[in-house]
Amino acid sequence: QVQLAESGGGLVQAGGSLRLSCVASGRTVSDYRMGWFRQAPGEERESVATINSSGDMPVYVDSVKGRFTISRDNAKNMVFLQMNNLKPGDTAVYFCAADNPDTYRQFDYWGQGTQVTVSS
Repeated sequence: QVQLAESGGGLVQAGGSLRLSCVASGRTVSDYRMGWFRQAPGEERESVATINSSGDMPVYVDSVKGRFTISRDNAKNMVFLQMNNLKPGDTAVYFCAADNPDTYRQFDYWGQGTQVTVSS
Protein backbone atom coordinates (compact mmCIF):
# COMPACT_ATOMS: atom_id res chain seq x y z
CA GLN A 1 0.00 0.00 0.00
CA VAL A 2 1.06 3.57 -0.71
CA GLN A 3 -0.01 6.60 1.27
CA LEU A 4 0.26 10.04 -0.29
CA ALA A 5 0.24 13.33 1.58
CA GLU A 6 0.11 16.74 -0.08
CA SER A 7 1.22 20.07 1.34
CA GLY A 8 1.94 23.58 0.18
CA GLY A 9 -1.50 24.87 -0.70
CA GLY A 10 -2.78 28.22 0.44
CA LEU A 11 -4.17 31.61 -0.54
CA VAL A 12 -2.24 33.64 -3.08
CA GLN A 13 -2.97 36.65 -5.26
CA ALA A 14 -3.22 36.33 -9.01
CA GLY A 15 0.24 36.33 -10.54
CA GLY A 16 1.75 34.71 -7.48
CA SER A 17 3.39 31.33 -7.02
CA LEU A 18 2.98 28.24 -4.90
CA ARG A 19 4.89 24.97 -4.70
CA LEU A 20 2.96 21.85 -3.86
CA SER A 21 4.70 18.82 -2.43
CA CYS A 22 3.57 15.23 -2.17
CA VAL A 23 5.38 12.66 -0.05
CA ALA A 24 4.75 8.96 -0.44
CA SER A 25 5.05 6.41 2.33
CA GLY A 26 4.55 2.70 2.62
CA ARG A 27 6.52 1.81 -0.49
CA THR A 28 9.02 3.46 -2.74
CA VAL A 29 7.31 5.12 -5.68
CA SER A 30 10.34 5.49 -7.91
CA ASP A 31 8.81 3.08 -10.43
CA TYR A 32 5.37 4.69 -10.36
CA ARG A 33 3.97 7.27 -12.70
CA MET A 34 2.79 10.18 -10.55
CA GLY A 35 0.40 13.00 -11.20
CA TRP A 36 -1.30 16.11 -9.91
CA PHE A 37 -5.02 16.54 -10.35
CA ARG A 38 -7.39 19.29 -9.29
CA GLN A 39 -11.08 19.68 -8.63
CA ALA A 40 -12.87 23.00 -8.38
CA PRO A 41 -16.31 23.34 -6.76
CA GLY A 42 -18.99 22.01 -9.05
CA GLU A 43 -16.43 20.76 -11.55
CA GLU A 44 -15.08 17.36 -12.44
CA ARG A 45 -11.59 16.41 -11.38
CA GLU A 46 -9.02 17.06 -14.09
CA SER A 47 -5.46 16.02 -14.67
CA VAL A 48 -3.06 18.93 -14.31
CA ALA A 49 0.31 17.27 -14.83
CA THR A 50 1.77 13.79 -14.86
CA ILE A 51 5.34 12.54 -14.77
CA ASN A 52 6.89 9.20 -15.60
CA SER A 53 9.09 7.25 -13.24
CA SER A 54 12.36 8.71 -14.52
CA GLY A 55 11.00 12.23 -14.54
CA ASP A 56 11.93 13.08 -18.11
CA MET A 57 8.49 12.98 -19.69
CA PRO A 58 6.14 15.44 -18.03
CA VAL A 59 2.68 15.96 -19.52
CA TYR A 60 0.57 19.04 -18.84
CA VAL A 61 -2.99 20.11 -19.48
CA ASP A 62 -2.99 22.97 -21.96
CA SER A 63 -4.27 25.51 -19.45
CA VAL A 64 -1.13 25.26 -17.28
CA LYS A 65 1.58 24.84 -19.91
CA GLY A 66 4.34 27.37 -19.42
CA ARG A 67 3.16 28.18 -15.88
CA PHE A 68 3.34 24.90 -13.94
CA THR A 69 6.24 22.47 -13.65
CA ILE A 70 5.99 18.95 -12.28
CA SER A 71 9.11 17.28 -10.91
CA ARG A 72 10.05 14.40 -8.67
CA ASP A 73 12.78 13.37 -6.27
CA ASN A 74 12.81 9.59 -6.21
CA ALA A 75 15.41 9.49 -3.46
CA LYS A 76 12.97 11.33 -1.19
CA ASN A 77 9.86 9.58 -2.51
CA MET A 78 8.37 12.95 -3.43
CA VAL A 79 6.73 14.74 -6.32
CA PHE A 80 6.31 18.49 -6.67
CA LEU A 81 4.21 20.98 -8.59
CA GLN A 82 5.66 24.45 -9.02
CA MET A 83 2.86 26.81 -9.94
CA ASN A 84 3.74 30.26 -11.27
CA ASN A 85 1.62 33.11 -12.59
CA LEU A 86 -1.40 31.70 -10.84
CA LYS A 87 -4.85 32.70 -12.02
CA PRO A 88 -8.21 32.68 -10.25
CA GLY A 89 -9.20 29.79 -12.51
CA ASP A 90 -6.51 27.69 -10.86
CA THR A 91 -8.48 27.71 -7.61
CA ALA A 92 -9.21 24.12 -6.66
CA VAL A 93 -8.31 21.28 -4.36
CA TYR A 94 -5.13 19.71 -5.70
CA PHE A 95 -4.54 15.99 -5.34
CA CYS A 96 -1.43 13.89 -5.75
CA ALA A 97 -1.91 10.44 -7.30
CA ALA A 98 0.17 7.44 -8.27
CA ASP A 99 -0.19 4.46 -10.56
CA ASN A 100 -0.21 0.98 -9.09
CA PRO A 101 2.47 -0.99 -10.95
CA ASP A 102 1.39 -4.23 -9.27
CA THR A 103 -2.09 -4.17 -10.76
CA TYR A 104 -1.45 -1.79 -13.70
CA ARG A 105 -4.31 0.36 -12.46
CA GLN A 106 -3.77 3.98 -13.36
CA PHE A 107 -3.72 6.49 -10.51
CA ASP A 108 -4.85 3.95 -7.98
CA TYR A 109 -3.46 5.83 -4.99
CA TRP A 110 -4.63 9.29 -3.93
CA GLY A 111 -3.79 11.84 -1.31
CA GLN A 112 -6.35 13.83 0.65
CA GLY A 113 -5.75 17.03 -1.27
CA THR A 114 -4.57 20.54 -0.53
CA GLN A 115 -6.59 23.70 -1.17
CA VAL A 116 -5.24 26.32 -3.54
CA THR A 117 -7.11 29.61 -3.67
CA VAL A 118 -6.10 32.39 -6.06
CA SER A 119 -7.63 35.79 -5.48
CA SER A 120 -8.05 38.37 -8.22
